[in-house]
Order: sequence, then structure tokens, then C-alpha cells
Amino acid sequence: MDWGTELWDQFEVLERHTQWGLDLLDRYVKFVKERTEVEQAYAKQLRSLVKKYLPKRPAKDDPESKFSQQQAFMQILQEVNDFAGQRELVAENLSVRVCLELAKYSQEMKQERKMHFQEGRRAQQQLESGFKQLESSKRKFERDCREAEKAAQTAERLDQDINATKADVEKAKQQAHLRSHMAEESKNEYAAQLQRFNRDQAHFYFSQMPQIFDKLQDMDERRATHLGAGYGLLSEAELQVVPIVAKCLEGMKVAADAVNAKNDSQVLIELYKSGFARPGDVEFEDFSEPMNRAPSDSSLGTPSEGRAELRGPGRTRAKRWPFGKKNKTVVTEDFSHLPPEQQRKRLQQQLEERNRELQKEVDQREALKKMKDVYEKTPQMGDPTSLEPQITETLNNIERLKLEVQKYEAWLAEAESRVLSNRGDSLGRHSRPPDPPSSAPPDSSSSNSGSQDNKESSEGPPSEEGQEAPIYTEFDEDFEEEPASPIGHCVAIYHFEGSSEGTISMAEGEDLSLMEEDKGDGWTRVRRKQGGEGYVPTSYLRVTLN
Repeated sequence: MDWGTELWDQFEVLERHTQWGLDLLDRYVKFVKERTEVEQAYAKQLRSLVKKYLPKRPAKDDPESKFSQQQAFMQILQEVNDFAGQRELVAENLSVRVCLELAKYSQEMKQERKMHFQEGRRAQQQLESGFKQLESSKRKFERDCREAEKAAQTAERLDQDINATKADVEKAKQQAHLRSHMAEESKNEYAAQLQRFNRDQAHFYFSQMPQIFDKLQDMDERRATHLGAGYGLLSEAELQVVPIVAKCLEGMKVAADAVNAKNDSQVLIELYKSGFARPGDVEFEDFSEPMNRAPSDSSLGTPSEGRAELRGPGRTRAKRWPFGKKNKTVVTEDFSHLPPEQQRKRLQQQLEERNRELQKEVDQREALKKMKDVYEKTPQMGDPTSLEPQITETLNNIERLKLEVQKYEAWLAEAESRVLSNRGDSLGRHSRPPDPPSSAPPDSSSSNSGSQDNKESSEGPPSEEGQEAPIYTEFDEDFEEEPASPIGHCVAIYHFEGSSEGTISMAEGEDLSLMEEDKGDGWTRVRRKQGGEGYVPTSYLRVTLN
């Protein structure tokens, strides 16, 4: 079924229908355009929201970034930002593939429709013009017939009138003959015009207009098909981003599952554990005996010269009020302004950085030496002397970094000595071990050997700032009385020299029995196969529980 056959007389209906189809196409284009603006505004607001909640400081300078809660939140913000990018992609696809293409296609359809209806109207005008000519010839034929009949009647009346002259009768007959001839010509012209009009009308209704209507039908069907494809692009643009959006949502779920409350508690300990010993008991000051009064070691007043003697050699005064208001401190290169544990960690970080830089310079020196050897063997590849400045600079950097490594190793040994000393002071006053610092493993062989040398040198006479004090002395009797059963085994990852009481030495790769887990203070109790128990840094072990 086609329009040319079934709707041959519905020109106005087809005109309205095709106009409605083009209007619908334009409405859909406008709808998609506004939908695109909504997506763009949504994506922009999401990105602004993410930017608002991103931390102002870099992650390396922000201690909160070490918590799994903060890391999960940062991951969620990243996924939301990626999700916003997918909304922008949807908007871009809709704008290009729907708005632009359909708008251009709508203009083409409007031009084609205008051409077809102009052709139809010209055909109508030609048919109407032929019909007017037919009507004109018909009226002329009718008029001429009446005039001929009237002239014939006049001639017949004069012919029967005895009073009429012969001349009048002849004139009347000639007039009647002339009118009859004119009527015959009008008849022939009318017949010819009628035949021509019928032919044109048949061509109009059976050929010309059906072809125009069929073209309009083909145009409208193509428009509808294109519009249907445009409807599909709306969902296709969404389906294209579904996999990425699903990954964003999955990433948010993974971030939520990654929150580890226990680990965050441990991170907080590692970040802010000071390493100070707990304050001792406040001693009674007997003011009833003025003559025998002596300054108290743990008095809250300002320390005097006598109190330093009461503390004994190598003992540092414990930090009594950790919750008090902090005073501004001057930052020093050896981080001595920090609490002992924090100082040890910062020194360890600096030492690791220097060792990495040193290794990089050593590798560069080796590469330059190999390049120089190549140049010496094949001079056409380059001048060996041109590498001398670089080699000299690299050697100077290596010497400078070695000195810095030795300096930081010495500071680190002193810091570890302070931590152990504070731990020993605290153990002397409490029945359970306090929170000792965790010792970080050395970065390289050079730093390891340097640390051992510095540790040996630090075992000399005690200074006023810190001294190697016995630790875990109260546990020695327990070890001798009744050996406990191991709760697991562990392997030493690094060499450790147990130079203080309560600790035990171990060699790298040595198998040990696990006697007591780390209580959160960074130390683990182990037993060697050849005998002897003691504490070693937890970070130096690879532990497996039974």
C-alpha cells in the first residue's frame, strides 16, 4: 500500500503529516540538546564536588593519607571523578551523534519536502488552468449556440413575414448561417479542450500526483527510520559507558571493603608514638624536716642541679605531662626536636633516601665507566675525555652521599639508644613492657655496615643525653624458671646485634622460635635453636603462627 494509490485525494493531509514528522524530529533534537546540557552540568557539579573534598596538602605531607579510611575516601573521590568523566562522554556522544547529525538531516528533509510539495502545487495549478480553459470554451460554445438558435428563429420569422423584403430575409439567413458556423467552431474547440483536460486530469491523478505522494512517503519513512536510529543512540550512548561506570561502582565497593580499623589504629601508633618513658611515681617531699630536705627526682617543679645527680648517670628525665600545651620548637637537621620514636623514624627515612640516591649515583658511575671503555675501544663513537667531568661530578656526589649516610647512621644509632634507654627506664617501674619503638631494617649493605659500626662506637661510656640501659630485666628470671612453648616460628630478614640486656642477637636468615607476639610496641620475643631468648625488632622478622 502506498500513498499515491490510497491517499490520492489527501494532499492537505499529507502536507500536515509530513510537517508533523519534521516537527517531531526537531523536538527530539531539542530534547537531546537539553539532556546533553543536563549531563554536562551534572558532570561539572560532580567534578566541583570532588575538588572541594580533595585534601589541600600532598599525600606525602599529609599523615592522614596513611589511614585506610582516608585512602578509601580518596579512592571513592577518584571513582566519582571518573564517573563524571563518563557523564561528559555521554554528553559528547549525544551532542555529536544525535544533535548535530539529526539537525543537519532535518534541514535536508525540509528542503526535500518543500521541493515535492512545490512540484505538486505546480501540477495542481496546471490542472486548474486547464479546467478554466475548458470552462471558458464551454461557456463560449453555449453562448454561440444560443446566438445561432436566435438568429435561425429570426430568419425563419422574416421568411414567413409577407411584409419583409427579400433583402431582409437574405440578410437574416446569412446571419443565421454565420451564427451556426460559429457555434460549430465553438463546439469543436470545446470538444478538443475537454479531451485535453481529461488527458491532463488522468495524468495528474494516475501518474503525476501518485509519484509525488510516493516520493513524500519514501521521504517520511526515511525520516522515521532516521529518528528511530536517533532514539537508539540515546540508549547506546548510555550502554557504552556502562562497563566503565560498573568499574567505578566496583572501585567504590572495593574502597569500602578496604577500610581496616585495626590497621588504622596501628598506623596511628606508628605515626605518633613518642618513645618517651612513662612518668614515674611522684615522691613524697618531707617538709617537716627542713634540714634533711632534698630535691625529689620526680618533683613537678623546675629541675635543679641536685636532681640531675639523683637520676643517676645516663638517665633522662621522663616526659611527665604528654597532654600539656606544646611549645614551638626549632627544627633541627638531626630531628632532635622530635620525640625519640618520631626522631628515629624520620632519621630512618632520611637514611633510606640517601641510600637510594647513593645507589643511583653508583649505577650512573658504572654506566659512565662502561661508556668510557666503549669510547676508548671505538674512538669514532665519541671522545673518552668528554666523560671525565661527569665521572668527576658523580664521584663527588658519591663521597658527599657517603658522608651524609654516615652522619644519619650515627644519629640513628643515638636515637635508637635513646629509645632503648627510655624503654629500660619504663620497665624498671612497670610490670609489663611499655610501648618501645619498632626498628626499621637497613636499606643496603652500606647502611647496614655503617649502622653496625656506629652502634659499636655508641657502646662506649654513657653520656648525659642517653645510655644503653638494660631492657626487659624483669623477664630474665622468667626465662630461667620455666621455658614456654613456642607459638610459631619466624625467620630473620636482617642481621640484628642485641647489645642491650633483654635483647638477643640473630643472623640474617636464621630460623627462630616465636615465643611471644608483638604487643604493639615493635618488639617480638624469640628463642634461638642453640639456646637463649630475648627481644628483637618485629620489622626484622617474617613471622608464621602455629
